[in-house]
Amino acid sequence: MKYVKAFISEILWDCSWFCSAMYERENEQRQNEEEERILQANNRRFNSLFEYPDNSIKTSKYSFFNFLPVNLFEQFQRLANAYFLILLFLQLIPQISSLAWYTTVIPLIVVLSITGVKDAIDDVVKWLPGLPSLHLKRHQSDQQVNNRSVLILVNGRIEENKWRNVQVGDIIKLENDHPVTADVLLLSSSEPYGLTYIETADLDGETNLKVKQAVSATSDMEDNLELLSAFNGEVRCEPPNNKLDRFSGTLSYLGDTYFLDYERLLLRGCIIRNTDWCYGLVVYTGPDTKLMQNSGRSTFKRTHIDHLMNVLVLWIFMLLGGMCFLLSIGHGIWESNRGYHFQAFLPWERYITSSAASSALAFWSYFIVLNTMVPISLYVSVEIIRLGNSYYINWDRKMFYAPKNTPAQARTTTLNEELGQVEYVFSDKTGTLTENVMIFNKCSINGKTYGYSYDENGQCVPKSPDFASEGLRTLMVAYRELDKAFFQTWIKKHGEAWLTLENREKKLALVYEEIERDLVLLGATAIEDKLQSGVPETIVTLNKAKIKIWVLTGDKQETAVNIAYSCRIFKDEMDAVFMVEGTDRETVLEELRTARKKMKPESLLESDPINIYLARKSKMPFKAVDEVPNGSYGLVISGCSLAYALESNTEFELLRTACMCKGVVCCRMTPLQKAQVVDLVKRYKKVVTLAIGDGANDIGMIKAAHIGVGISGQEGMQATLSSDFSFCQFRYLQRLLLVHGRWSYNRMCKFLSYFFYKNFAFTLVHFWYAFFNGFSAQTVYDIWFITFYNLIYTSLPILGLSLFEKDVNETWSLCYPELYEPGQHNLYFNKKEFIKCLLHGIYSSFVLFFVPMGTVFNSERSDGKDISDFQSFSLLVQTTLIWVMTMQIALSTTYWTMINHAFTWGSLGLYFCILFLLCSDGLCLMFPSVFNFLGVARNGLNQPQMWLCLVLSSVLCLIPLMGYNFLKPILWPINVDKVLNRIHFCLKHPLPPPVQIKVKHPGLRRSAYAFSHKQGFGALITSGKTLKSRAFTRR
Repeated sequence: MKYVKAFISEILWDCSWFCSAMYERENEQRQNEEEERILQANNRRFNSLFEYPDNSIKTSKYSFFNFLPVNLFEQFQRLANAYFLILLFLQLIPQISSLAWYTTVIPLIVVLSITGVKDAIDDVVKWLPGLPSLHLKRHQSDQQVNNRSVLILVNGRIEENKWRNVQVGDIIKLENDHPVTADVLLLSSSEPYGLTYIETADLDGETNLKVKQAVSATSDMEDNLELLSAFNGEVRCEPPNNKLDRFSGTLSYLGDTYFLDYERLLLRGCIIRNTDWCYGLVVYTGPDTKLMQNSGRSTFKRTHIDHLMNVLVLWIFMLLGGMCFLLSIGHGIWESNRGYHFQAFLPWERYITSSAASSALAFWSYFIVLNTMVPISLYVSVEIIRLGNSYYINWDRKMFYAPKNTPAQARTTTLNEELGQVEYVFSDKTGTLTENVMIFNKCSINGKTYGYSYDENGQCVPKSPDFASEGLRTLMVAYRELDKAFFQTWIKKHGEAWLTLENREKKLALVYEEIERDLVLLGATAIEDKLQSGVPETIVTLNKAKIKIWVLTGDKQETAVNIAYSCRIFKDEMDAVFMVEGTDRETVLEELRTARKKMKPESLLESDPINIYLARKSKMPFKAVDEVPNGSYGLVISGCSLAYALESNTEFELLRTACMCKGVVCCRMTPLQKAQVVDLVKRYKKVVTLAIGDGANDIGMIKAAHIGVGISGQEGMQATLSSDFSFCQFRYLQRLLLVHGRWSYNRMCKFLSYFFYKNFAFTLVHFWYAFFNGFSAQTVYDIWFITFYNLIYTSLPILGLSLFEKDVNETWSLCYPELYEPGQHNLYFNKKEFIKCLLHGIYSSFVLFFVPMGTVFNSERSDGKDISDFQSFSLLVQTTLIWVMTMQIALSTTYWTMINHAFTWGSLGLYFCILFLLCSDGLCLMFPSVFNFLGVARNGLNQPQMWLCLVLSSVLCLIPLMGYNFLKPILWPINVDKVLNRIHFCLKHPLPPPVQIKVKHPGLRRSAYAFSHKQGFGALITSGKTLKSRAFTRR
């Protein structure tokens, strides 16, 4: 077991993300240039000419020395961070800066530090799938793997060295129960005939031992070090690739040429079993090994909200520039009309020669003053929220699979809210919808069938059923007698095909077909694979959430259709299930159009809106609108037909037809076709897609989809390693989407709406103030308030809401899948909602400025002293602002926890504590140039008009929000509002417990066993109940 864990620790997660760009680029460039690998045994000088990499691996992105420069370089590629860096330099110019430099430096340093710490943790720590209690540091893991001991043959003797020092062409010794160091060509072993037994569970999920056989030319060398040292064979083979089950090459030795195939190759990651020792010639090392090649190139996925935020930030930049331009014009007009004639009292600076020059400087001054329009802490806050919601998935005990001791795992922290927006799910079949555990059912020997069946009372009885009436996976056993002349001719053809390097697999298949005919059947075995628990219920629930599920499988058509019926993707009551089986483009196109004609006849007319658009617009792809069929239909298409349907001139026809169907099954698919189907929907539908699978053949579609989910099943870890989320059972998908996904989306939308609103309300007060200060770019607030506003005063309440908010609990989320719909249409945060936030912020800033202005204008205290000063006004505005923001977040919160209360009311209390500290005698007298609001808090907050102003401003700011929230579900209701009303009614008027009724004669139902390689559908899955014939329509 220790070797299994050690091996797992070396696998590369998200290679393209965690490896440095230069390191990966060099590997890719070298592999693209390498058309054929040439190496010679025991000749390092010759092999060094080809510059093959060493055997070390690198899974970390940073080192101790490059972390700071590399991380800062990456962070400043973000537009907002780069903007504030430029802003910092502008603030260092005294001619235009009206804000102290630390008002930008402190928030920028905090944001960069938090993000840097998170990036460092991501790079240092990784969680291993299947081993929830074990976490390893990447750098330590790299060192442990690279510094493992290996036995290398050097100058006729065995020397102990480190894995990292192994090179192509070396001969190494492998011992029992040890992992294979690199991809090596088996030369000899301790077992007879040069056999070696290996375990490949961590590569392909298979626990049975595999047998490899040494090359015939070297197997007799055994452990003779003299012979092995003298071995100088030359190997020519294919360049590095990620095909785990393919290898071809030739070995030239002593004038003879020997063909090399996959049966001669030991892959890195395999473990030697039941073999004392073996010797191998190193062919691929380090990043060139099939294990590392198969880790794949993962693109960095970003959510739809990420793209939207980038657009909105650009909008804010344009709005900021527009306001600065407008205020600079106002400044120029004021200076021309008044400032020029007022120089005796307020002289211009030496560098100002005219009102136009002053206006230009005012533009940049306002660019600094209004900088908080662009939220510096937006991105880091988003990352913290996503990180927290990711931990909820990892901690969810209801997604923990006890038999394997494996929890659900969020392998990325960037896609949480995307889980709440999925419209299409693409699922593998075997191991994803089924258990992928083949159970012996019955067998046939010499024409007689042996097996078990069940009587009416559920008792197991021996029976010999017809295979003609049941569909099971079968293995046929047969023989054929061959005469000597035929065999000699055949074996010669086989040898020629075996030694060829071009189209070898195809030529061997043709040779095998010559002999595998006219066989005499001896018997057959039948096995079945059961559906995973809860699969049908999960699919029904997801369908209620308007999530379409397509099955993409490599299995035969009959098997795929049976599973579709068993798990309720197809239903008996469907109007038709169309079978697309054409073997040429024209036939496939006709079948698709015939199906579409039945589902929606008007879609074939020239007057159809989509057809009109296609006739006018030649540019593809575009966003395809949803088309509503006249009934309930299903579609089945094979890989052969799919090859033609996915061509550029027919793919849109496939998309239109498939998207009108309730369920789609694509069978006999290649891994590439799976990825192509996912990409087709992504390009034309512009919706969020999710792909789920458990095998290496599912990696393509997992990476192609917006969200990739890996099932930790029986087919190894390749799908899991390439996924964004992983768990053990398909039924957990509904909880991932309908609970965690919906909550994450709702929380993110509330966060963004509030975040933009509070920044607009805070910043735009300066805009109104400009009309009262001669457009001189003066600030309303105290410098320290500007510094702490986003960093301290308003950060915790919104984080509390974004991490703990729940509109309904998980039970209602699963009982009413309709609640999922707003995320699919992105109703809670979009460009329209952003405009609402902007308008709300403009209104609130107007109230927050003019109500306090009216309060302090020409006002006096009860003792007759004047309080109509700038500092009292500034204190009143900022205090009212904090109070209004606190009330806004309180009204937006529907699920209160002790943490929410602490964050919300604690932040309000913290503001007053810091306010009294900053206005204290000690600080102001000690640092008068930095803290100059001496006694303002003490003198200002004890005036009743100040508190009256605070209450009035709060009421005026909150009334629009409260009125809108009250009237919206009444005047402009959406479906989710009706569902929420129903839930609230149920909570107030709970139903009495249902009366249990004993069912004496339960109706027949479909068997959960749904595999078949037989023709037909009826009796295969109905246990006596035949399917409705109208459910199948062949076109």
